[in-house]
Amino acid sequence: MSLRLTTFIADALEVRVHATPDDLAAEAAGEAATFLRQTLQSQAGAAVILASATSQIRFLAALVATPDVDWSRVTLFHMDEYLGITADQPASFRCFLREHVAARIRPRAFHFIAGDAPEPLRECDRYTRLLQAQPIDLCCLGIGENGHLAFNDPPVADFTDPYTVKLVKLDLACRQQQVDEDCFPTLEAVPQFAYTLTVPTLCAARKMVCVVPDRRKAQAVRDAVRGPVGPACPASILRRQSHCALFLDAASASGL
Repeated sequence: MSLRLTTFIADALEVRVHATPDDLAAEAAGEAATFLRQTLQSQAGAAVILASATSQIRFLAALVATPDVDWSRVTLFHMDEYLGITADQPASFRCFLREHVAARIRPRAFHFIAGDAPEPLRECDRYTRLLQAQPIDLCCLGIGENGHLAFNDPPVADFTDPYTVKLVKLDLACRQQQVDEDCFPTLEAVPQFAYTLTVPTLCAARKMVCVVPDRRKAQAVRDAVRGPVGPACPASILRRQSHCALFLDAASASGL
């Protein structure tokens, strides 16, 4: 049984603080799985957006191990991918999600962003059409060290973005995080551009589960929960999402 330390509301956002990353992952996965089971009881299928990051590994492991979720009726998407990267490169988010999700369950479909597509703007259009083919029921996301959601870094985050998927230039803090998490050996090896689902696309899901462990995220969490709501901290938009629950551990909540 997970140990929750406290729960509070920041504007419209429910914030739950847990003792450990494992406690956080267990309760967040239980919340997501319960919502999926309820959704599948009332409709023919469900559509889910997943994040790709080391911070999500415990959560994804707990989610796919949860019993009684009929994944054969669930269509999966991911929220970002590096421009120009192939699916077999270890740092690819397609590679990450195949290892941590697709290899463990059998969803109805898993739609991947082709980072190495020969025509990137056409790939944005293709993925946009897939996302718009059905409402998104659940978005499982995290927060970056610079406060980003997906690859909506502060310089490019737009809370009223007209696009569903777009190409963006990654800021330095975002690229450095990828090195610090051992996804790339050097800063120069991190791609400078990426595909990302936009902020309105993520927030349009019927339910959002935001999973943020680790002391390295403490400042971003503080800015998101206590700072001004604005694109300087993209995650601050979560405070306007009454359908979102933010799951923290003691370390990531240490700045609150």
